[in-house]
Amino acid sequence: MRMTSGVRLLAALFFVTTVTLAASTRFVSTWRNPLAGPVGKSGQKVAAFIITAEESMRLGPEESLADEMRLRGVDCLAGYTVLPGELARDQAKAKEFLAKAGITSAIIMRVVGEAERQQTYASATAWSSGPYPGFWSYWGYSWEVVYSPGHMSADKVFAVETLVYSIEKDELVWGGISETTNPKDIRKFIKDLIHEAAKEMRKAGLLKE
Repeated sequence: MRMTSGVRLLAALFFVTTVTLAASTRFVSTWRNPLAGPVGKSGQKVAAFIITAEESMRLGPEESLADEMRLRGVDCLAGYTVLPGELARDQAKAKEFLAKAGITSAIIMRVVGEAERQQTYASATAWSSGPYPGFWSYWGYSWEVVYSPGHMSADKVFAVETLVYSIEKDELVWGGISETTNPKDIRKFIKDLIHEAAKEMRKAGLLKE
């Protein structure tokens, strides 16, 4: 069954009626292309994208992700500054706009479901087959399959997919699945998720210390 695209990607995660535990984020699965080098080499430009149907929910998170990458020496732009939301599902336009902006790589974050279903999304097989290997095949797929978590009650764990692509080579460089427990503060959630993602990418040799 096709998932609804009318989803508030991040806001829905923080609608918690009864919370007994503090939110925490950790990566439970990662994969690295053994042939890939560091992200954002000299002269390369990277874009940071949050996959969401709500354009307003892209701005802050994409800026935060881009800021973290710039701290690591990567020339990174928030995705919304180079690609308006209304063009995201038009692959021809997306290619045109990213090429015009000189974007060579991309970092993408997308909510993929509740943690108890993470095995559906987090396997190395999934990352090396299906829509995942190429940036544009994943791009079209991701905008059609936007997870809607709906109402969130206490002690829920949600999974977020973070992927790094080389657009030049149209290949996946790195992928990871993180679990966040009881997210109730959007700013802290974004900060923790981005920090943990950067830490995992540093461990994989993709970013500077």
